[in-house]
Amino acid sequence: MNKSITQDAQNDNQISKTIRRFFTRFHVSSALKSANAYKKKGFPVVQIFQYLFLLVFFNRSMYMNLLTGRNTPAFAKDTVYRFMKMIQINWIRFTTILSSRIIKEAVVSLDSEDRANVLIIDDSMFERNRSKKVELLAKVYDHAKHAYKSGFRMLTLGWSDGSTFLPVNSVLLSSENKRNRINEASAMDKRTAGYKRRRLSMQKGASVMLELLKHAKSAVIPAKYVLFDSWFSSPSSIHAVKGIGYDVIAMVKKTPKMFFRYNGEDMSLTAIYSKNKKRRGRSRYLLSAMVDVVKDGKTIPAKVVYVRNRNKRKEYLCIISTDTELDENEIIRIYGKRWDIEVFLKSAKVTCIWVKNADPSPMMR
Repeated sequence: MNKSITQDAQNDNQISKTIRRFFTRFHVSSALKSANAYKKKGFPVVQIFQYLFLLVFFNRSMYMNLLTGRNTPAFAKDTVYRFMKMIQINWIRFTTILSSRIIKEAVVSLDSEDRANVLIIDDSMFERNRSKKVELLAKVYDHAKHAYKSGFRMLTLGWSDGSTFLPVNSVLLSSENKRNRINEASAMDKRTAGYKRRRLSMQKGASVMLELLKHAKSAVIPAKYVLFDSWFSSPSSIHAVKGIGYDVIAMVKKTPKMFFRYNGEDMSLTAIYSKNKKRRGRSRYLLSAMVDVVKDGKTIPAKVVYVRNRNKRKEYLCIISTDTELDENEIIRIYGKRWDIEVFLKSAKVTCIWVKNADPSPMMR
């Protein structure tokens, strides 16, 4: 028994040393200060944040940590609760700055200059079916299960070089439709980051995506392309992302309601497909067509690649790229990096199920 306790203590000490090195190397303290996280008196914010950070790797709650008496902090638990309730901290800014530092200092230096770094956007269901009083809890449609669930959509922006994936920032989305919201937000100072975060959670996913991309751009995260699936693809989204300064490589819906200008005529993707001769044999794609993405009189040249659907041989998928210099196989290869965020979201759900039992409102703060 004593041997087991000694081993656990050694493991805790090793984790603590590793975390302290991480905090020092990437200047977590200054990132917190940039996000408006600081105290006028008492214990430094970084000390409290480091304690919470350690609990994740210790695989213990604060309650169990205090109960066992191992690695107990010098401050009381009420100090932690006050820190978690601070609505002045801009957590989107903090995670974006920290991700930018890790990418620049630890990842990009190992990559070749011609590697295509990308930002990836996707959402995932965050169920809270047993919750009753959580702020901005809403009835959200789960596209995977084709049913409405109580909870949030977790919109996540990530960065990838094809080998490494890092989450950059995220927002828990409620619903823009007031009738779908089970609870409303608490009253608070409208000048705070917490209030702005709550207002952001009630906007459309496409609008929130642009906000997250603007934060990534301001942090100078090295990326040339933004990847997303068909749920976020529309001419307005493509124009907006291009306006921020990124090229788009995305899946596009084959809907008759969405048009692209082809040979001077506005046509749907299915109509463009039917007018052209397809490639034969075992080519990775069936057709490539140059189109113009038109929005409010402005046009962006783009290339649409019609790809074979491996799951349904008689169907095809459409990938659009605003970088027309890329060849078709390179467009397909770069879009394949979008799978990295699917793996991340799946891993996050498996390893962090305990989050469902926590109050998600700090994520909105």
